[in-house]
This record gives sequence, structure tokens and C-alpha cells, in this order.
Amino acid sequence: MARKAMIVWGGWPGHDPDLCAAMIRGWLTAEGFEVRIETETTAFLDPDLASYALVIPIYTMAKIEKPEAAALCEAVRGGVGLAGHHGGMGDAFREAVDYQFMCGGQWVAHPGNIIDYRVDITRPDDPIMAGLTGFEHRSEQYYMHVDPANEVLATTTFSGEHAPWTKGVVMPVVWKKRFGEGRVFYSSLGHRAYELDVPEIRTLMTRGMLWAAR
Repeated sequence: MARKAMIVWGGWPGHDPDLCAAMIRGWLTAEGFEVRIETETTAFLDPDLASYALVIPIYTMAKIEKPEAAALCEAVRGGVGLAGHHGGMGDAFREAVDYQFMCGGQWVAHPGNIIDYRVDITRPDDPIMAGLTGFEHRSEQYYMHVDPANEVLATTTFSGEHAPWTKGVVMPVVWKKRFGEGRVFYSSLGHRAYELDVPEIRTLMTRGMLWAAR
């Protein structure tokens, strides 16, 4: 039987959640997944959630009810994979600290808004990053509060041009981690849907989702 994945999209529309959901659905379908798409966080209350291989939240900001967040966290703790990108996962449900604990980080700023910056690969030996090299990118450079237990796969260094006190700060961009029995993958790249088609971003996202899926 095909592994099941659930994409739940919504929240702030500026991150193209509908387009991102369609793109990621296509990638996962090509990898043999049966993909379900939902637009309400009540989907996390589905009693069948524990049978899924992977959940992808694409839900910038917005709110989630405590029982919904608890159900998602419990599913991942039990072995369901979690993967996502940019604000769709890393700036979702700002009041849900248990959700943030699970994800391993929370967005707090992007000094200068859309700028040119570099992404550096820190773990070229990891299968998710194999064959990838550092690359230049133009987008929001995410400044995040992150879990020191994350296994960081890529970073970016802040120049301090737009926030002088951040000069030289090395910030995680891509990471993976465990949450109970579940695997969690996150990339802060992908402010708009078209960025997901950057070859390096598409590659690491696809591999990261496959790694996270049980």
C-alpha cells in the first residue's frame, strides 16, 4: 500500500500556501505517496492521523486550538514524520509553544526583507545534502530562535547591514531532529512558491520529506 501524507495549508496568503501545497503534492505523488490535502487545522484531530507517514503544515501565522496542536504533537511523538518550510512551518501557530518545541525553531525576523544572501552547506556528508554546494539566494533571510539540539544541515551568515548587532551571526537554515519516535525536517527557504523550484531547494526539500516520512 502507498504511504499516506497529509498537507494542511492555510493562514497568511503571502507565502502562496495553496501553490506550495500543489507543488509539494506533486513531488510526493511522484515518490509514490497517497496525498491528502486539507485547509483546516481540525484535520489534525482525525483519529486516523497516527497511520500517516508524513504531515506537512503550510500555515503561516494563524491560530490552532490546543487539542489540535496536542493531537499533531502526539502523532509525531508516536512516529509520524513532520516536514515543512519557511513560515509555513517555522512561523505557524505563534501561541502554540508545544508545536514550536516539536519543530525546533521559530521565526522572529528577516532584517532587510528581500535581500541577497548565501546558504552554506554544513553537512555535505548527510544524504539529504549529498552533492549540494553552497549557493546564493535572494529572498527573506530568516532570523530564528532555534533548538540547540537540532542537527543543522545548512546555515547562513548575517552581514549586519540591516541589523548591525547581528553581524557575523551564523543562523541555521536547514535542520533535522527527532521528536519522540518521529522525524522532523525543516528548511527556512521558500518565501514564495516559485523559490521551491530552485534546484537546490527542491532537492533538499524532497529528500528531507522522504527522510522524515516513516
